[in-house]
This record gives sequence, C-alpha cells and structure tokens, in this order.
Amino acid sequence: MSGTPALPEGTNLRTRAIGQPTVRAEARRFVTGAGAYVDDLPAHRLLHAAFLRSPVAHGTIVKLDLAPALRMEGVVAAYDGEALAPHCQPVRGLLAHLPDMQAALQWPLARDRVRWVGEPVALVIAESRALAEDAAQAIAFEWTELPPMVDPRLALEPDAPRLHAEFDSNLMFAATVATANVEQAFAQAGTVVELAVRTERVTAMALEPRGLLAQWDAAQQRLTVHMGTQVPWMMQAVFASVLGIGCDQVRVVAADTGGSFGSKIHCYGDESAVAVAAKHLGRPIRYVADRLEAFVSDVHARGHEAVVRAAVDADGRLTAFEVDDLCGAGPFSIYPRGSVNESRHVLGLTGACYRATEYRARIQVAMQTKAIYGQYRGVGHPLACLFTEAAVDAAARQLGVDPLAFRRRNLVPDDAYPHRAPSGARFESLSLCACLDELARLMDYDRLRADQRERAADRERGVYRGIGLAVFVENSNHSSSNYGRGGAPIASRDGAMIRLTQGGGLHCAVGLTDSGQGVTTALAQIAADAVGAAMADVRVFLGDTEHTPVSGGNWGSRGTGISGEALWQAGVALRAQLVEAAAALHACSPGALELVDGTFLRRDDRACVCTLQALAEAIYFRPERFPRGFQPEPAAQRHYAQTEYDGIYTNGASASWVEVDTRTGFVKVLGHWIVDDCGTVINPLLLDEQLRGAAVQGIGQALFEGCLYGNQGELRNATLADYLVPMAAEMPDIHVGHVTTPTATSALGAKGGAEAGITGALASVVNAINDALAPLGAQVLELPVTPERVLRAIGAIDG
Repeated sequence: MSGTPALPEGTNLRTRAIGQPTVRAEARRFVTGAGAYVDDLPAHRLLHAAFLRSPVAHGTIVKLDLAPALRMEGVVAAYDGEALAPHCQPVRGLLAHLPDMQAALQWPLARDRVRWVGEPVALVIAESRALAEDAAQAIAFEWTELPPMVDPRLALEPDAPRLHAEFDSNLMFAATVATANVEQAFAQAGTVVELAVRTERVTAMALEPRGLLAQWDAAQQRLTVHMGTQVPWMMQAVFASVLGIGCDQVRVVAADTGGSFGSKIHCYGDESAVAVAAKHLGRPIRYVADRLEAFVSDVHARGHEAVVRAAVDADGRLTAFEVDDLCGAGPFSIYPRGSVNESRHVLGLTGACYRATEYRARIQVAMQTKAIYGQYRGVGHPLACLFTEAAVDAAARQLGVDPLAFRRRNLVPDDAYPHRAPSGARFESLSLCACLDELARLMDYDRLRADQRERAADRERGVYRGIGLAVFVENSNHSSSNYGRGGAPIASRDGAMIRLTQGGGLHCAVGLTDSGQGVTTALAQIAADAVGAAMADVRVFLGDTEHTPVSGGNWGSRGTGISGEALWQAGVALRAQLVEAAAALHACSPGALELVDGTFLRRDDRACVCTLQALAEAIYFRPERFPRGFQPEPAAQRHYAQTEYDGIYTNGASASWVEVDTRTGFVKVLGHWIVDDCGTVINPLLLDEQLRGAAVQGIGQALFEGCLYGNQGELRNATLADYLVPMAAEMPDIHVGHVTTPTATSALGAKGGAEAGITGALASVVNAINDALAPLGAQVLELPVTPERVLRAIGAIDG
C-alpha cells in the first residue's frame, strides 16, 4: 500500500506530490561535499574551544590551576567551574509533572566534585583548536578519588555513598502501575514464563559530532549560535536561561546537520560553557567534539536490567504481563527533558499490543557515575518491545504453539479501537493484526519455516537457523504531555508560514530541522499539494529562530505529523487566498476556479486563466489591476498541536531470519523485514530509507554495540576501533512493507515513522536467535548477543 495514500477529502488535488518517491533535492549538495556543517562555517576573529575532562568517575577536586594553560602561546582565556559560575546559571533536569523525581543542579563545568569520566572540568579558549587542546592538557588538576558507583543496583543500596549530598538516596525516579487482579491472573495461569533480560548502554553515533559556533554581538546585545541541533527553539530558551538574558536576545540556527538520533535534543554543559565564554570574551568561539569526547560526553541510553513475566490461561490466551525494570542514568538528569523517560515508556508500553487485561510494572532509575542518560531513537519503545516479545515467544515455545499463530490469537484486534492498555496508554487506531499478516506475506513465513525444518544437515554441523517476530507500538505526534506539562521549554505547537514569491514560487518557513532525513523534500511535497503548485517551484527553509515560526523541533517521530500538518493547513489557506485573488483579477467567482500545478483553471472548460507567476506579478507590481478596495493576501501562517491524545501511536511488525553457528557463536542475519503503519505516507522513498536506517541501528544494538565500563567507571571502548557499529557488509537486505491507517486528529493524517525500524529490531533479532537455539534448550537474553554469550548459553564455554 506504500506510495498511494488516501489524501484528506475536500483537498481537490489533481496532481499529487504526496505519496511520490521523490529524491531529496539536497542530496546532490551533500554527496558533492557542498554541505556546510558547524566546522565549515566561517567567522571573523574566530576562537576555538577545548575541554579538560575528568579522567576519573568520582572524585573531589583538590586543585585546578589554570595558570600553566594561560601562559601558553595563543591562549586567550581559561575557565574552571568557579571562574565560569558568575557568568551563568545552573540547570536542573526535573519534570514538574513527576513530583517524586530527584535531580541535582548541574553547572556547565564541574565544581567541587566530578561524577563521571568525561565530565567537563575546565575550558580553554585559544587561537586554534590545537593550541586549545595543548593548553587544556597543561592545566594542573588534582583530585581525591571517591568510590565509583557503576552498578545501579549497588547505587540504590541503603548504605551506598550519596552522589549528591542534598539527597538521601541515589534514586532518581521510581514508579509503579498495577491492575487489580494481577496476582490472581498469575495464580490461575496454565503457563507462566519468567525472563531476566539485560541490555548494554549504547550511544547514538552521529556522523557529525556535536558542535556549535557561538557569537555575541555587543552592539545589539545578542547571542547567535549555529549548531547541529534538533531543537533550535528549545536551545534558544536554554541559552537565554543559562546566560540570564531574554529569549529574544538569542538566535539559534540549525543548518546542515550530520545525524542526530536524539543525541542533539539536549543541553550539554560544554555547549553552555562555550556560549557563556563567547559572551564574556565578545568573540566568536567554535567547539566541535572529537569522537572520543562524543563517546564520553554524548548521552547514553538503553542499559537496563528487567525481569519480565507473562501468564497464559488454559486456552492459550495471554492474561497478564509483569515487568520490573532498573536502569542507571548517570549522575545528573539531562536538561531539560530529564533522564527518566526511557523507563517511563517501558512502564507504559510493555505488553500493550496484547489483549491481556492484567498488568503490573515497576521502574527504578538510579544515579550513578557513568555518562548521563538521554533520549535515543525510539526512547524506551525498543525495550518495551524486547521485554514483551521475548516473553511472548517464550510462552509460545513453552506451549508448543507457532509464534505467529500465538500472536494472532492474542493481539488486540484491529476493530477494537480506540483502546486503552492496562498501563493507561491510549491508542487512537492501530493495525497490529493487519501489519502482522502483511509481514507474514512479505517474508513468506511458511516457506522460511519449511526451510528451517529441512536443514538437518546444517544442524548436524552446528549451524542453526531461526525466525524472530516482533509486534510493536510507537508514540509520535506528541502533545504537551511529555514536556510541556513538566515545565520544559519545548513547544508542542508548531508553526509554518508560506508565501507566494514575486517570481510565482512558494517560500515555506518551518521551525523544523533536517538532520539528514530529507525533511525539506517531504515538506515541499506537502506544500505543493496543499497550494496546488509544482514541486520545482517550492523552496523550504528550516531551523532558524530568527526567520521561522516556533517549533518543538524534530524528535520523537513528530516532524511530519505536527510541522507538516501546520504547513498543510497554511498551504490550504494560501490556496484559498490565491484563488480569491485570481478570481478578483479576472472578474469571476472563486468557485469557478481551481489551482493545479501552478495554473488557475476554469472548472467548466479547463481553460487556463492565469499562472501563479502572472498572479504574483499582478499582486506585487500591478495593484491597479485588482478591483478598487481589494487587497490580495499572498501569505498564510498556521499553527498546529495535536491535543486529543498524549501522542498518536503508530504500530508495525518486524521479523528477522538468522543463522547461528554454534561452533563459533557467530550470528549472521540473513534477512530482515519491517511492516509499518504511519498513516499517510508523504514520501515512500524517504520513509523506507528511514525504516532501513533505524533497523540497522536496532540490529547493531542486538548484536554489536555496547558501552563497556570497567569497575572504576572508565569507558573501555571509547573509540570506533573498539565500539562496534554495524557495517554495510554485516547487514542483510531489509524489506519494507506498509499498512496505512491515517490519524483522524489531523487533515494530513500523517503519523511518525522515523523510529519504527529500530523499535522492533532488537526483539526480532533476539527472538530469531533463541528460535535457532531452541533445539539445544538454550536462550540468550543479554544484549548485545555476542559470540561469547551464545557459546556460554549453549554450554560450549563456562561462565
């Protein structure tokens, strides 16, 4: 069904840009090296920043002497936490609607104590990056080590050292939810499965590391920051708060950005420090993290330990789920979104695809001496899916039922919506069963099962094949429930402005950003159809707080559904205005005209009345041609927020086909499939590539990626030589299919699809591995599933 979405009624479109697999207009610029990232931007009198970062996980600062650095050639300034503090304000990553949450104040640079390896301790500003780095290493830094707290479970022990003296425990957040009859459901179940699942921390690994160019204009008393951020409007508010100036004194520009995946929706201390120094020194300063700094200072995510249970009655019906989840989120809660949302999604979505009516969940988030936790693509959804789908597969295996048939028996039916999960999550309209059926067709499930059974010779030489399925839900089009109610300065209502240019084209200004997804092209398709113009005549401008309307930014699969809807509505309004103007110009009724591909046609005989170019010429240069008193309006602006649900959930299903070599423990992914329902598909080419890219990230976490910490809190694999990211040669063909269920909460009907590929990937890969190992009575529930863990599971090695 991909590529031919049903457009909203009444749009009167004859040509359709929406639904076409249009290639990104900006692709040529990027592949020819003409992109302009933070490190490419010129600036007069430019200075460079480098940081001294903590080499220990936990310690008291005894001495921090900046003098040696300040004496070095080319050094303009150096700051420690005490020197910077008079020029800035600290932040605290609390969310007001979570009253039991604890989070400490965080300054841009450490003061008194360091709490993770990589925490910025001192900032050096110099004439070049090399000089700044050399000077940072010359700073005399002495500390007294304190006990590191690496294990979140130990950090929560009553006698554990306090990471922050102001709190009586290291618990950042805890929450529970339970329905009335959970115990009864488990007591009466014919089958109960219980799994202990553990996942390693991962990090987002954008091609372009975090960076910014900050410049203070003393004459205008204004700060301009160019940075690769997903949220320029949020960063405007953050910089204003940290520097103690008004929002209108800050301009944030997010132009070309080399990937984000959630890592660039936060406020980092080093970025704030650079902005503060730029204001203090009155000169532009650039900072771009190197890869080592990215490993230790970017947010981490997804390191969890959970015990999951599922109950099945005598008829093979799932009746209850239970999850007890723990994670360690670092010493501070990342500002302004907080570091507990991943766990909150685990609480809200575990078991949510199934008809089981009883549910109990407990989540705990501990403070610890590792890098700070933040949002990473899918934010908790892949974990909820992994916990659920691993338990579902285990139950099916224990019952001796085919996992596809078991899911079909237990999924919430597609005609049961709107539906509320036992956790309280509300779903507008999902297509779980349709997606699973389409997945089975797309992957030819029965053929793969037959192939698996027929490979006795392979099994005799130790090679086992397995099929893994996963069904998932994913939140998108977020309302204010996530952050607005919590007091975070993150808009839920996005604006879009569209105007007719004097040359007859369309100029669109949208507050969204593009980190490489092709957002610009998708928005151009929306504008072209909304107005009735040709794609080639549409230009889209993004990510500049000076020149675009307010937006919450590009995260959480919200861009197309929220900003795209605002642009659609602005375009529809502009079309009506332009038709009225053309009718006035040609002395006919607006109802007699329609605008198609930039041409006004008479409805009765399809004759051309005029073009957008001719109308623009009349509007801007020949006002006397219009009737006396008529004022044509060549621009429109609209704002949109989704207000009926906390978020519009999307859904889908994925499958993996793997081969496990029990002689080596090596896992090879032979094939991967995704079926996604994100409502109206704007550009199937961009969507499918996003799904594939996200699936690669999910397969990477399932098999390769993990931030490996030592007992002293040191990150042991903070280079790309040691941290394994998936490469093209290790990836299978990834096949994509679609089911289309537009949301009724918007005219466009678009929901999010950016995270669907990763949401089901962890679970489907792990389930496939365990399906392969089932004949050996073994399973692996610790991610990444390394060869060592496979060999240990089957008893080939000890441990």
